[in-house]
Amino acid sequence: MAVHSLEPHTPPLFVWRSSWGLLLAIPVMGCLCIWPFWDGLERLVTWWAASPEDSYGTLIPPISIFLFWQQKNRLERLPFTGSWWGLALITLGGALLLIGQLGTVFTIVQWAFLITLYGLALSLLGWTAFRAVLMPLLILFIMIPLPQFVLANLSTRLQLISSQIGVGFMRLFDVSVFLEGNVIDLGGYKLQVAEACSGLRYLFPLMTIGLLIAYFYKGAPWKRVVLFLSSIPITVLMNSLRVGIIGITVERWGIAMAEGLLHEFQGFVIFMVSTGLLIAEMALLNRIGHESGTWRQLFGMELPERTPDGAVIRTRTLPASFVAAGALLAAFVLITLVIPRPPELIPVRAPFIEFPMLLGAWHGQRDSLEGIYTDELKLDDYLLSNWRDGAGHTVNLYVAYYDSQRKGEAVHSPRSCLPGGGWQMRDFGSRVLATMVDRRPLRVNRSIVQLGDQRELVYYWFQQRGRVLTNEYAVKWFLFWDALTRHRTDGSMVRLIIPLPPAAEEGAADRQLEEMAALIEPPLGRFVPN
Repeated sequence: MAVHSLEPHTPPLFVWRSSWGLLLAIPVMGCLCIWPFWDGLERLVTWWAASPEDSYGTLIPPISIFLFWQQKNRLERLPFTGSWWGLALITLGGALLLIGQLGTVFTIVQWAFLITLYGLALSLLGWTAFRAVLMPLLILFIMIPLPQFVLANLSTRLQLISSQIGVGFMRLFDVSVFLEGNVIDLGGYKLQVAEACSGLRYLFPLMTIGLLIAYFYKGAPWKRVVLFLSSIPITVLMNSLRVGIIGITVERWGIAMAEGLLHEFQGFVIFMVSTGLLIAEMALLNRIGHESGTWRQLFGMELPERTPDGAVIRTRTLPASFVAAGALLAAFVLITLVIPRPPELIPVRAPFIEFPMLLGAWHGQRDSLEGIYTDELKLDDYLLSNWRDGAGHTVNLYVAYYDSQRKGEAVHSPRSCLPGGGWQMRDFGSRVLATMVDRRPLRVNRSIVQLGDQRELVYYWFQQRGRVLTNEYAVKWFLFWDALTRHRTDGSMVRLIIPLPPAAEEGAADRQLEEMAALIEPPLGRFVPN
């Protein structure tokens, strides 16, 4: 009689191991993926080293590698089926690479690299395994800084918010303070909430930490979203608190409290406290809704376990889509060798020191910017002058010029700069003048700006490579287009300001600015090339 076991049959555990061919192909593919994008990646590392706001980027690749390694147990149980959709992503990355190289826009080249990397991973892993490592791959996008004009506008807004909240905090402690834009006047001292104090240095690192905490936290989806999004107001509020503390300590113990190592240490403490607040918020959210499981289960960075003994080993082979992806990447390498990046053209122009100081009935007197502003604006040349006519009217003329705007240095819009000095922009709009530029009427931005009882009328426009523009986004588009098609990124911003006394009519001020615009445009062509 046969004896049958009553124990249930346990199916064998299958794990996958890569063949030698696949192990050799992966580093070769990695080199092919990096080679065409080398200039953009090199510039990215330079940004990390040179800019404190971008230095957090150095931490992102190691974090991504850790998150990838964390999925070891899951990946070794999945076959790598490959997907032909990966070639579509690689093709998109190659198209962006070509556009970024011809236009020398490094941010586009860096985005193109990540899209190509994702396509290469998808062509190897297939959709099921690709979804397992989606988060480690997507987090790499955080390491690429936002375009400079986006950062400039964001920094300006954060500076104003930090100044206003910080001053409110100072007044709670009976500190006598006056605020003009982002300049805090303590009487004996003036503190400027500069770009370094805007909070950007903490915003993106803290958002990254918030994203990781939300990723590891196993609570309800809405709690994870709240955790990530709350990193933004926490950064703003804590940076404002830092500004307020600096103002209070300067009032008590002098300007040394806002300088040197102590200033940097205050920033470090604020960042660590912000991180602690995120963790405390997670603990509070965990008490809402009675999440099941222990704290370790709900928030645990589990490390991969050793492969169980007795597992059945299966060997992965090279997916056909991965081989095709390698051929496509090799084609990219050849294209980048055949089509080198064209050099940027810097047009010949006269320096502003030669700009005439007598135009019609108007006499000009040159002025200069303080070093703190020239260091921030990174100008190649500028004209700052005050003009007066026989009737005693005064007009301020400012022209900022850049030989190249490829590396991030670009013209700053008055809509970003004037509020930093405390000026509020009213009645913003555009106006078409009778003055002709390149056989077209000159269109300018027009606004009334006010600081307390002071009012001024402002005209400004962007004069760049033969175009006169009033829209900041159009400026960025044509900057990219001209870099791509004309290999030029030079340009300028022209601004005219006239005071408006309480009884002055805006119409008369408009006529005086129109007259000055008509006088400066003919000679301006020598200094701002078409």
